[in-house]
Amino acid sequence: MNKKRYFLEAPEVKDYLVKGERFTKWSEDSTKTVPVTMKMDPKGFYVYWINQSKETTFLDVATIRDTRTGKYAKLPKHPKVRNVFNLDFPDSNHLAKTLTIVSGPDTVNLTYHNFFASKEKVTQLCIYTCAAFNRRYVRLSLQTNKDGKIPVKHIYKMFPADKKRVESALASAHLPKGKYDTIKPDVFTEAAFKTFLTNLCPRPEIYEIFTSYSNKPTMTKENFTKFLNEKQRDSRLNEELFPRLRQDQIKALIDKYEPCSSNSNRGLISPEGLWFFLMGPETTVVMQDRLAKCQDMTQPVPHYLIKSSHNTYLTAGQFSGVSSPEMYRQCLLSGCRCLELDCWKGKPPDEEPIITHGFTMTTEILFKDVIEAIAESAFKTSQYPVILSFENHVDSVKQQEKMANYCKTIFGDALLTEPLEKYPLKPGQQIPSPSELLGKILIKNKKGSHGKPAPAKKTTTATTDQPAATAAPTQDPNTPSPDGTSPAPATQENQGGTAGQEVTAYEAMSSIVNYIQPNKFISFDNARKKNKSYVISSFVETKGEAMIAKTAVEFVEYNKRQMSRIYPKGTRMDSSNYNPQPFWNVGCQMVALNYQTMDFPMQLNMALFEFNGRTGYLLKHDVMRRGDKKFDPFCDRIDTVVASTLTIKIYSGQFLSEKSVKTGVEVEVIGLPGDPKKKYRTKWSTTPNAINPVWNEEPFVFEKILLPEMASLRLVVHEENGKFLGHRIIPVDAIQSGFHHICLRSESNMPLTLPALFVYIEVKDYIPAAFAENAVSKAAPPTEATEQPTETPPEAPAEEAKEEEKSDATQPIEEPPQAPVTVPAEDVAPEASETVPEATVSSEEAAAETDEAPEPEAAPEAKEESGGDTDANPEPAPDNKEATEAAEEPAAAAEEAAAPEEAVTCPVNTLTVPAGSDDSSQPPTSSEGNTEVLHVLHSSQFTVGKSSLTKETQINLEVFFFTE
Repeated sequence: MNKKRYFLEAPEVKDYLVKGERFTKWSEDSTKTVPVTMKMDPKGFYVYWINQSKETTFLDVATIRDTRTGKYAKLPKHPKVRNVFNLDFPDSNHLAKTLTIVSGPDTVNLTYHNFFASKEKVTQLCIYTCAAFNRRYVRLSLQTNKDGKIPVKHIYKMFPADKKRVESALASAHLPKGKYDTIKPDVFTEAAFKTFLTNLCPRPEIYEIFTSYSNKPTMTKENFTKFLNEKQRDSRLNEELFPRLRQDQIKALIDKYEPCSSNSNRGLISPEGLWFFLMGPETTVVMQDRLAKCQDMTQPVPHYLIKSSHNTYLTAGQFSGVSSPEMYRQCLLSGCRCLELDCWKGKPPDEEPIITHGFTMTTEILFKDVIEAIAESAFKTSQYPVILSFENHVDSVKQQEKMANYCKTIFGDALLTEPLEKYPLKPGQQIPSPSELLGKILIKNKKGSHGKPAPAKKTTTATTDQPAATAAPTQDPNTPSPDGTSPAPATQENQGGTAGQEVTAYEAMSSIVNYIQPNKFISFDNARKKNKSYVISSFVETKGEAMIAKTAVEFVEYNKRQMSRIYPKGTRMDSSNYNPQPFWNVGCQMVALNYQTMDFPMQLNMALFEFNGRTGYLLKHDVMRRGDKKFDPFCDRIDTVVASTLTIKIYSGQFLSEKSVKTGVEVEVIGLPGDPKKKYRTKWSTTPNAINPVWNEEPFVFEKILLPEMASLRLVVHEENGKFLGHRIIPVDAIQSGFHHICLRSESNMPLTLPALFVYIEVKDYIPAAFAENAVSKAAPPTEATEQPTETPPEAPAEEAKEEEKSDATQPIEEPPQAPVTVPAEDVAPEASETVPEATVSSEEAAAETDEAPEPEAAPEAKEESGGDTDANPEPAPDNKEATEAAEEPAAAAEEAAAPEEAVTCPVNTLTVPAGSDDSSQPPTSSEGNTEVLHVLHSSQFTVGKSSLTKETQINLEVFFFTE
């Protein structure tokens, strides 16, 4: 059976959207109303409106976060504006005409565009779009003056980095170049704009690639076929399942991209045609069908990673700032499936429960307003279940009954109040799958021992919970409680926050708790004996790090059966985030982060959950789900998994900055502790040139990525002064081999329109050094000058540090420090880190969790390693190599003795070629039995229709218009 990869097509924009409709725009800070005509461009890049003065306002569809109509849209409060729309007349039917478009670069900095329509009938359109070069053309062509012509000054404004180059490129494209000139729309065609861009941003590196396959002005179809097979095809693909391109398919590509018809008619492609092909959807770096929902959603919920938020209501720091119901909407719209609600008792006379951060100066919001916001947005982006993690401090029966009643009446049938008949709350019984809980909201709250429904009687009473908690602020004993009550001061040394002070759940709240019941963690052995998959425990990040360092295998086994939630430590007053990767590596499902802070951990979180249709659920790897296999994240080989080697060559960049500056690129792989840890860096571009800098250096090689499904490739572009320009994080198992233009993202993971990197990437099966000479891949780049020495986690850092010292002189300034990636305590060199003081806090915090006494001792050592990893140069000092190797031997022996069945070996038949084999020149990865091949193939079975996605970036937007 033949299979093929699917390419995501552009959305179809309806004619009535292009034609437009009449609206009246109003603003919350003004009494004026403005009649406008709202339209969408034919390619779906922009929503724009034109006022009576012919002034145009553009709204990039990629920045639209939500659209709201009816009762969810904003309504004016000023009497004058209300009169304009007859809002106070009983028969006005104004809710049928309201529209609010919410846009912004992140979840906090939002703009609300408010409209009233001239018609009542509303039509909804889902738009998916991506950054592309012709987006700029569309905007310029729509941005006309009163005479309908395009001002040349708009082109200069769009490309401000080098005005002389813009002027020269306009002249070469035979377009007017004077700043006050204008261009007629019939002259400013898409072809003319392409010519302008090719002159503004020449690409010598693409001509170099072209000449390596043809020494003539054009390339024949045969040579183009050879290029596609050698450079653009994954060498691991099975040729029967994924046959090579047919000649008619190759001719179709030439016809599509070759600008000269006389060449395409003869089956020839020019350098310009190759250039345009390398910018097309066929060469996107991401396997585009992976963006759509492509995973099995019928496994038990604990088998998934779940996109989770911490202290969801906060818009800034943990101690002061504004709380907002809007944060719940924005987190849900981003695909988040687990939200946190810190509930406190309301004050008389209303006695309405509130949500705030206890013992801080953060503002209060009503519990009811939050529940309404959740109900509105819960299933707009994803239909899969939402988990509400309650930290309940409401010590009033009456107010708890109010909370339960709000949940029941506002959520309605969406609230899961009883266990499914097929999945009773019994030990040894798994909980349902995401598919079986579609459209449901689950409550995570303490469950009391009152008169409860029959299934709930089988659960353990959680009277001493440490449930899903806040990374709470430092408490000031002199600061009164914001709700007027006086709970006892926290005794967790400000690390576990106020979670330990939660009150007993009364009957009303207990009755709506079922599959997510928080209990205090005692030990892995205790949890295994009780075998209750509906019980969840929460761990502050430092406690979790210590457990990973000491008992990683047991943690993985625990997370196969039931769920865990990780939350930030209380000293993160600035709402910074910890690195989620170590917790994903052991299968922790709910790794809760501060969504208001777009730091590296949050970027990694957003990049990972962009896949699988942005459902908010990602199926864990087989080794983290199977009951008959044990997985150690610190191992150097994994049974049944073929490791990967990733090679990347950074050729050039395009439109990286609006200033003429020197730029550099940093590349790293984020994954298991045993994966290559080295950060590679290009040299700074030779001249200040942000339009088309060329590096063309030796390839960077990440030799042995143990579990590609758990690893991500990260590229970051900096100015010479260290300023962040753009980044991209892509899961390794979603990367396509070949030449690619990688569109960069902003710090908040929004697609940037023009900034891109041109790279060559090859992902192939890892071949041990002993067999490398007999199994050289034909598709490998010409040179691989830098070796990545990581074979085992303990030995790698010392050797990498030696390489780092040799090449640091010309490297870019580093990214902000990353959060920890822990390693076993035995493997850490004593003097490896600079963050020992913080490790001490971690030790105290671990002790505050009241777990087994010996565990907290591992925390300082774990933090030492994490400190090294977050540094600008993450490798330990090379002089510790002997001590590290000495420590490794007893650690490995102890590990082997403790779990002999866990000592696994790489399946030789899928990795190596015997020395005397006649087939040694062929890649050993095309075998149908190769597990990596199966991995590459599995996601290709899912068709993606026109209305789902386009290109690399999936932006799910709902734009409401009014039809004829």
